[in-house]
Amino acid sequence: MQVFVHIVINLKKDNLMSKTLPDITKDFSEWYNEIIYQAELADLSPVRGSIVIRPYGFALWENIKKELNAKIIANGTHNASFPLLIPLDFFHKEAQHVEGFAPELAVVTHAGGKELEEPLAIRPTSETMIHYMFAKWIKSWRDLPMKVNQWCNVVRWELRTRPFLRTCEFFWQEGHTAHATKEEAQEQAEAMWREYLDMYENYLAIPVVAGKKSESEKFAGADVTLTIEGLMPDGKALQMCTSHMISQNFAKSFDMKYQDKEGNLAYPYLTSWGFTTRSVGAVVMVHGDQKGLVMPPKVAPVQVVIVPIFKKDGEKDEVLQQATALAEQLKENDIRVELDASEHETPGAKFYKWELKGVPLRIEIGPRDIAKKQIMMADRLGLAKEPVSFDALVKTVEEKLAHIQQELYSRAHQRMYANWYKKEKLTDFAHDLQEKGGFYQTGWCGNVECEKKLKEHKATIRCLLPEKMFDSCFACGKKSTNDILVAKAY
Repeated sequence: MQVFVHIVINLKKDNLMSKTLPDITKDFSEWYNEIIYQAELADLSPVRGSIVIRPYGFALWENIKKELNAKIIANGTHNASFPLLIPLDFFHKEAQHVEGFAPELAVVTHAGGKELEEPLAIRPTSETMIHYMFAKWIKSWRDLPMKVNQWCNVVRWELRTRPFLRTCEFFWQEGHTAHATKEEAQEQAEAMWREYLDMYENYLAIPVVAGKKSESEKFAGADVTLTIEGLMPDGKALQMCTSHMISQNFAKSFDMKYQDKEGNLAYPYLTSWGFTTRSVGAVVMVHGDQKGLVMPPKVAPVQVVIVPIFKKDGEKDEVLQQATALAEQLKENDIRVELDASEHETPGAKFYKWELKGVPLRIEIGPRDIAKKQIMMADRLGLAKEPVSFDALVKTVEEKLAHIQQELYSRAHQRMYANWYKKEKLTDFAHDLQEKGGFYQTGWCGNVECEKKLKEHKATIRCLLPEKMFDSCFACGKKSTNDILVAKAY
């Protein structure tokens, strides 16, 4: 029976590994979905709109989380944990907030076999719960600034879902802070905005645009929303993460009063900011190719895979022994390495599997290599396959990983700016916006009626840009107050 089960599992695996990915240039959406499942990042859940994040996908998220958490702690923020269930009436304390989240709220009405006296919302975000606690904790100016962060899951009942990009349940970090002055709060919101920018560009190798959301696109209840926007290879924009200047709106809603240095009662200024598992989807889309994933080395679950190659049983022990020694050497130098010593797959099948999973470097070692005291190294970008001596292994791996990280960013940067267009009028870019997508920089008068014209083309203002090159509005022709970035979005 054990032999039979083993054969069935292997056949299933072989069928999966032989399945080709959809053409990335013809059906990007289908390619994305297939790669998520074939590369074992996630699997379908029996709950509509939710996914199971598999170990390989969760390892990627944990590497991202590790780097970002260090930045959050260095910012003077402390991690904490708050309840999943929030009294529903909390959401009615701030009018804009409840209006913004009402369609997405999941509400618990029954528990313990009976109807609850007070319905409970499953958190879509934790401003209301955390601000309720802030009101209990903040009594004096000495309690400020107060900075907390939690890593958790949230639920938003999305109508149209896609793995990692938009799911009913997702993981994120949400930071919440309270400050004595508006200037301090603004500095905090901008500081985390810059940290998010650094995470995407220097760790995930994804070029992004940092800007401010328009009034209609900002977070429900915020005074200002700062955003990080990316352009995906199919020409659509992806909102990567946001940082909000909430000001005193929620403080007043939750009666968050404290005694300032002059002995007067005052309300603190608040911020909130979040970074989600959407980042995993961004890595897949920006760097993936027809062979599968391409992992940025800094966050890759496996940076190097070692594939031992031998034809005779007499060669097996020597090759595995040397491969194990090399793996240990790399681990001692903090390089994440996987030794694929499984015997039920051919070397070619292993090459395919690890290319699909996007491992940056592959090391091949066989009896001839051992005799020459070298290995053969191939990189996932297909730039080179070359021999490397045992003595130079660690140094070469470190250099190659750094090069791949930079090359991934350079390629994505070049692609983004090749699809960044500067147009004066909507009539100049409406057709291209519909047909091929991309970023479109133009001028805007600030009038919401002009902004609504973009929705006729299924596009939105992704952000206001800091630089200004257009003098007139893309729609009405009146004086422009800001340059904006327009795109269709996920």
